[in-house]
Amino acid sequence: MRLLIIGDINSDIKAAIDIAIAAKVKVIMVASVDEALNFLREGKGADLILVDVLFDIETLIKSMNQERIATPVVAYGVQCSPKQAVLAIKAGAKEFLPLPPDEKLIAAILTSISDNTRPMIGKSNSMKLVIGVANKVAKSDASILLTGKSGTGKEVLAYYIYSKSQRSDKPFVRVNCAAIPEHLLESELFGHEKGAFTGAIARRIGKFEESSGGTLLLDEISEMDIKLQAKLLRAIQEREIDRVGGSSPIKVDLRIIATSNRDLLDAIEKGTFREDLYFRLNIINIELPNLSERKDDIEELSNNFIKKYVANNKLEPKSLSSGSLTKLLNYSWPGNIRELENIIHRAVLLSEGAVIQEDDINIKGSSSALPRSEGDMATSGEKQLIGNIVGYCLGDLTQAANILGISIALLKEKLDLFSGKD
Repeated sequence: MRLLIIGDINSDIKAAIDIAIAAKVKVIMVASVDEALNFLREGKGADLILVDVLFDIETLIKSMNQERIATPVVAYGVQCSPKQAVLAIKAGAKEFLPLPPDEKLIAAILTSISDNTRPMIGKSNSMKLVIGVANKVAKSDASILLTGKSGTGKEVLAYYIYSKSQRSDKPFVRVNCAAIPEHLLESELFGHEKGAFTGAIARRIGKFEESSGGTLLLDEISEMDIKLQAKLLRAIQEREIDRVGGSSPIKVDLRIIATSNRDLLDAIEKGTFREDLYFRLNIINIELPNLSERKDDIEELSNNFIKKYVANNKLEPKSLSSGSLTKLLNYSWPGNIRELENIIHRAVLLSEGAVIQEDDINIKGSSSALPRSEGDMATSGEKQLIGNIVGYCLGDLTQAANILGISIALLKEKLDLFSGKD
């Protein structure tokens, strides 16, 4: 992960930088908004921007939107007033990070942006087959299509393949095709020339050029507009791209890994995915099994997530009781590994003592660890917990609701109630 910081070096931000570097984050620091914009235009790349609240955050985000740069922004400040934090959020920042740094919050913010470094866990026979194929094809330059249901670990496998490839010393760049609006995605992938559209005040290098020499992960490629798919097909076939507004093609050297949680053959039938692009990507296809098909991995996955969230939250070590493990093994896991991670995350936060008990494992359909109605909620502890988790998720209420084990509607209801009490 690459973190771009806009601000002046001081002891407080230095402490935050040290936390990020310890988490294996590459940190770049610039002194102004203009320097940051130039850095992004040049294709040097950032997965997250931290900007001092004293800078003009509104201008930064407005410029990024105009130039079709889709990188999340988090504001930070030393001993700031609540008003400054609110203004930063209103200006478009996803979150506000108070300094001196809270290691839990920094760890959670970094995790919510990128978590490529999760270990590959494959004790089960189905995953041994997947890892075996991945090891065989990693050294090649062939395009790879990773398929499977949501939450099966496609991005983790993509990073694993990259780490075993001959390009592992070059960039690994991820583009979530589902998360970036259609009108921004073309510039995000291919870049643009100065004057290509209103707001394009300078040349911008896209993800294809940024990842040249390395690997480009096109996550959830089935969500890409079919008109843009034609340009992607040419880029893959010819190993060259055209910047938006450009007059001549640019050669690129990279490996493509794509993922999809949809049936692409069905999408071809419906006319939403190009058949020629499918065959160009599908040189190697690896399908990840559902978690219900690899239950031998549940204990190791759970222990790995416990260690992660214990460390992120600076808690004493925790472990699963035999009853809690049995409960996990007996569940059907429609949400796969992502659902398991959310359940373990919640159990780590809510459990008391060193052992996670069966009642701490809040699975849909079982008794919830959080109150289910307005009448029996609103304790200060719950308010703090929900506020922390929404912050951890950078305001993503879907992710926060998943971690809390409640519906988005109920989460919004709780947030409205808490807001009304302040």
